[in-house]
Amino acid sequence: MDPNSLAVTAFEGEGDIPRDDETAEIWKSHGMRDDQIYFYGKEDNWWGPAGQTGPCGPDTEIFFDDGRPKCGPKCGPSCHCGKFTEIWNNVFMQYFKDAEGKFTPLKQMNVDTGMGLERILRILNGKETVYDTPLFSGIIGKVEELSGKMYGVDEDDTRAFRIVADHLRAATFILGDGVTPSKMGQGYILRRLIRRASRYMSKLGIENACMKEIAEVVVSEYSKAYPELQRNSEFIYTNISSEEEKFRKTLTKGLRRFNEVIANNKPGDVLDGKAVFQLYDTFGFPIELTQELAAEQGMKVDIEDFEGRFKNHQQNSRAGADQQFKGGLADHAVETTKLHTATHLLNAALRVHVSPDIQQKGSNITAERLRFDFNLDRKCTPEELKAVEKYVNDAIKAAIPVVCEEMPIEQARERNAIGVFGDKYGEMVKVYTIGDVSCEICGGPHVSNTSELQGFKIKKEESSAAGVRRIKAVVGKFD
Repeated sequence: MDPNSLAVTAFEGEGDIPRDDETAEIWKSHGMRDDQIYFYGKEDNWWGPAGQTGPCGPDTEIFFDDGRPKCGPKCGPSCHCGKFTEIWNNVFMQYFKDAEGKFTPLKQMNVDTGMGLERILRILNGKETVYDTPLFSGIIGKVEELSGKMYGVDEDDTRAFRIVADHLRAATFILGDGVTPSKMGQGYILRRLIRRASRYMSKLGIENACMKEIAEVVVSEYSKAYPELQRNSEFIYTNISSEEEKFRKTLTKGLRRFNEVIANNKPGDVLDGKAVFQLYDTFGFPIELTQELAAEQGMKVDIEDFEGRFKNHQQNSRAGADQQFKGGLADHAVETTKLHTATHLLNAALRVHVSPDIQQKGSNITAERLRFDFNLDRKCTPEELKAVEKYVNDAIKAAIPVVCEEMPIEQARERNAIGVFGDKYGEMVKVYTIGDVSCEICGGPHVSNTSELQGFKIKKEESSAAGVRRIKAVVGKFD
């Protein structure tokens, strides 16, 4: 890179911490001119600590200057006009900040450095954005093929292309690490990525469910460097397709309802919290998606109202579940009831981390343990069992209400409720739902909230019969 196209920054000093003239002199020794060196305060040239206390220090950052005129007399690397692009930084872990806010020199210091590979690639290729580099060309090419539109022609379409490409590349990698879409933790981030990508695919005119085709491009182009993508490809394709199908069924109805909500509003208005919560509860719109839709219309969402309604919904679900269980728990030991709920979580975890085709083949519950039989023509790997155990424990930590509803068998099937008794069901059935984790037809009884299980541990995995495996597990508090 041409040294004349670079600019660097250094810490200007604050309080007892001096200006970092040492860094500036080192840059000058490497040929940087005074007019290429900028000094800034803690907002721009300081890192940490990660919490209230801990290691921290000044940094020096390296920027590419695209050569355009400055936007004003104060234009520099801290300006957001687009003239300067940060490509590299060096953080000097030099101080320790204590609870009183005092900074003292560390006994052992180090440099933490990070370079933006994609930004460097964009600059060396002379491209406007990272999306114009070979790292995205194959993905964007597939979106062009699916949409029938050309990237870079229309400004709104170009933005949609970039969102779809960025989000589905990220989603493919997250799925490749074994994360599944859900309402908690990493799974919720994944769900938001997939659902936002789905919305922008619709804006590009892509009406069919085809995220799998885009994910296939990511797997093909990145597997040499990240072999886990190819190794976990079937898991990636199954889960991204399932989540896409699930959201597409409600997207059109949800957008129609959103348009009804804003019909009587104007730019600057705050949307009704009740209607916003309905978009989340009925149509599966992440609150962030509703906020984005509202912002496009110049409107806002009352987050406090939404969060209040969400909390009330959780409490009502728990109370309703308590009432459903009131008559049944007296006839069952508390421990067997916990284990019964654990089998539902285990069933869901096996379908996510071992095979989506897994079905319950039998179960036996005592006060001490659960025994769960399922179809599989091989032994579960240690990694699979570890992932299954973690999935169940994550659901327990998430404190999800267990909701029981009585409904016609056809309605249960429309909800994709899992059942194992074939034609033995009557016209009306009980469906137990555990958030996004599990939905099963069952006679009960169950706990009212997953947190009551405290913890879950697999004790043994073994063969039960030809093509059938068996897991024995326990619940409780484990060190």
